[in-house]
Amino acid sequence: MIRETNQKTLLLCYGNPGRLDDGLGPAFGQEIERLALSGVDVEVGYQLMAEDVKTAADHSVVVFVDAAVKGKAPFSLSPVLPGRGFSFSSHSLKPEHVLALAEDLFGNSPQGYALGIRGYEFDDFGERLSPGAQANLSLALKFMLPVLEQNSLAEASARPAGSSAAHDADKGECYAKR
Repeated sequence: MIRETNQKTLLLCYGNPGRLDDGLGPAFGQEIERLALSGVDVEVGYQLMAEDVKTAADHSVVVFVDAAVKGKAPFSLSPVLPGRGFSFSSHSLKPEHVLALAEDLFGNSPQGYALGIRGYEFDDFGERLSPGAQANLSLALKFMLPVLEQNSLAEASARPAGSSAAHDADKGECYAKR
């Protein structure tokens, strides 16, 4: 599939690089940002915030990239649907709430996907990734580059376990618990 010229994809990459593998989301975002892919915008932060809603609303597709505390290695990719019935916190939002607010406040319903990159070390301080997390990051980048270039997120997220991607969606397990 060829990317539509008006298709804009946003990568919201989040986590705390000072908490070891919790920095997988930002590390992924920095690598993609360095490549300057056409039609792909990257935002890196510690967590999803209310300010991310407007940015999400300005895009056709939003990929939420975070470290996975548990779930399938090396990563999982799954669709995210807008979720309502949440309480607001000034500290963070969930991906499904960002999408719901984008629709409610700005009238745009971007397609949503969660990329959870499996990490292993979260309970200490340090600005490094564990060897396993680094390997999983490399595999996630290798997988996602052609997916982003070809705008084939729907197809990639629908691949069953054991396919050439070997990464099934493990819904609910993609987000690091902070």
